[in-house]
Amino acid sequence: MKKLLLVAIAVLFVVPAASAAFSVYSWEDGGTVLGVYGNPEDPAYPAVIATNVGAPDPVHSPTRSLKLVDNGNIAAGTTPQAYICHVYPLTDGDVVEACVWIYDTTPGASPSGRIWAHYTGVGEDCEGYAGSAGGNSDYGPGTGWHQVCHTWVFDSDGGTRDGLCIHIRTYSLPGDTIWVDSLEVTHPDGTYACFPGCPSPVETQSWSLIKAMYR
Repeated sequence: MKKLLLVAIAVLFVVPAASAAFSVYSWEDGGTVLGVYGNPEDPAYPAVIATNVGAPDPVHSPTRSLKLVDNGNIAAGTTPQAYICHVYPLTDGDVVEACVWIYDTTPGASPSGRIWAHYTGVGEDCEGYAGSAGGNSDYGPGTGWHQVCHTWVFDSDGGTRDGLCIHIRTYSLPGDTIWVDSLEVTHPDGTYACFPGCPSPVETQSWSLIKAMYR
């Protein structure tokens, strides 16, 4: 009887694992980015030029990729950033993981890329900024395609922010180029991963419409 009671008590303390959604994007629809970080001296001047390309440019899978050309201002200390996914609405403790493939062939030198993110305020899209969320510290081997991943634990900063904008930061000289492909994002069920070309985060969308977009 004692054993049965202990088992029953143990069962009471079993907490089911939170379910997660898995979203993928590979630039096959001709999209580019959700936005870019501009030059601090001239917001109309993008620090990175984004283009949807196919062969003979490098492609990971299946036929298209994202080409990023550094267009930054070295004197202004600009770090080019291309926004590739916005995840929302998130709450404290939510976990988001993103993995993406990046291509460069310059071991130990520029160009190279990292996956990074910033927080967005409640109701904002990727152009909104509510603090840096950090990212991976690895520049990669520079020997062709390599996958980089990072996991974020969301902090709402007292409810002032509810989104995470994931982006690629290029570490290069003007004119240097990297390629990006095969983005995978794991995010909590009930949240929305917005890729290039998706509806604006401020628009209300039914879940049936959202699912239909990725069939």
